[in-house]
Amino acid sequence: MSPAPIRVSHLSFAWPDGTPVLDDLSFTLGAARTGLVAPNGAGKSTLLRLLAGELSPAAGRIELHGRVAYLPQQLVLAPHAQVADVLGVAAKLRALEAVLAGDATPEAFDAVDGDWDLRERVAQLLGQLGLDGLSLQRPLSTLSGGEAMSLALAARLLQRPDVLLLDEPSNHLDHAARQRLREVLASWPGCVLVASHDRELLEGMDQIAELHADRLQLHGGGWGFYREAVEADQEAAEQRVRQLRGEVRRQQHARQQARERAERRSGRAERGVVDAGLPRLVAGKRARAAQVSAGKADDVHADRLAQARAQLRDAAQALEASSPLNLPLPATRVPGERVLFHGEGLRVQRDGRALFGTQGVKLTIRGPERIALLGGNGVGKTTLLRLIAGDVLPEAGSVRRGPGRIAWLSQRLELPEPGRSVARHFAEAAPGLPEAERARLLAGLGFRGDRANLPLEALSGGERLRAVLLCVLHAEPAPQLLLLDEPTNNLDLDTVSQLEQALRGYQGALVVASHDRAFLDAIGVTRRWRLAEGDLSELD
Repeated sequence: MSPAPIRVSHLSFAWPDGTPVLDDLSFTLGAARTGLVAPNGAGKSTLLRLLAGELSPAAGRIELHGRVAYLPQQLVLAPHAQVADVLGVAAKLRALEAVLAGDATPEAFDAVDGDWDLRERVAQLLGQLGLDGLSLQRPLSTLSGGEAMSLALAARLLQRPDVLLLDEPSNHLDHAARQRLREVLASWPGCVLVASHDRELLEGMDQIAELHADRLQLHGGGWGFYREAVEADQEAAEQRVRQLRGEVRRQQHARQQARERAERRSGRAERGVVDAGLPRLVAGKRARAAQVSAGKADDVHADRLAQARAQLRDAAQALEASSPLNLPLPATRVPGERVLFHGEGLRVQRDGRALFGTQGVKLTIRGPERIALLGGNGVGKTTLLRLIAGDVLPEAGSVRRGPGRIAWLSQRLELPEPGRSVARHFAEAAPGLPEAERARLLAGLGFRGDRANLPLEALSGGERLRAVLLCVLHAEPAPQLLLLDEPTNNLDLDTVSQLEQALRGYQGALVVASHDRAFLDAIGVTRRWRLAEGDLSELD
């Protein structure tokens, strides 16, 4: 029997400042497609980097069998490199061409290394990932972010790895590219471990692995089966808390009843001693014996009550840790049919080309519409959102904005000074809110105590989104039009769920550029725009 592709034993890791990430973690993964999930900051990327050999564990052992390929979340690619360089095939293709041209030296044959169908494999793989026709000499700087990510994935697949490690591979991909990624992974024969927040990608996995600091909990099936299991566990945890609260009340009642019985017995004993005319010494001994017995009984009930309270505390803390964060939005109400933005003949130039065609685009946003802005990478969705927000001025056309503030949430999740604390940013954004109310809102998003004083630049992607969203939306006055640019890219799945819930309760207008179809369905979009080849059209 061949060994498991991934075997981890008693793995521990902490950052240089002592912050623990993984503690005595052990697991085994076979030749299956595994989706890795956990809240942001829980260590998914760290675990993949440990498996890839980019980080060294503080303790424990990692065994990987076969060739390993790793695709990090943040690509570092030389901008002047060509496609062939990124694919890692430039030298081998030169050797192959030399052999075909008549070079029969051993060095040339060694360089080819038997990979005679390399050019065909490259063309086939690029076609599968939507990059068919891409010249191997094309500079990387001319590719979009999504094309660069697909190209980097192709480079890993060309290695024919036995173990494929992918960290958020669909983050920069449009809908079509995400579909192609799912199709490629569906037929991949080896061991695949994918850290992702993409629910459609996770749905196609053979199993879901939920990462905790000290364990990897496996759930058979894709995302739907995993969510059912999580919801069942959550319901059981809530039931457990309710039962323990009832147990605490019962123990409190039992202790009180025992005390009352002891007092009644003590009173009867004192009266009996007087009636019996016993000597004072004997009476005193009997009274002390009754007090000792009552004290012992009270101690027993006190222990039972303390144990019940401790169990309730532990269960409540576990339930709180597993419960999604509260992500409140301001109470904004926009009257129906109020025009918040109208643009006609809007044109913008970028890199020497007209983004919105020669005629420009025409669009009208009314309250409280929910509009999805769709389109491939590089067509100008972000530019259009910035134009609506007023961050970009059109080179031609007319703009009319209605009353009320427009809130803009960019992909980069920016605030003016990233070195400032979350609490200070929020205080400056919403000075009219009482300090206690700001503290309550921050705590509801997980920024309690010292965490509220962390600088924005020190936060994880999901934490940064929550902090920026809080500041942008609670700034005064409350926004009537909300613009979101790929808001789910850096969020863990629990936070995505909370964002969906919050946006469902938002009563202003919103425009969302997103490739996440599940997210768009969940927030209840009422209109869908597609931007393609400079034309903005409405889908049925």
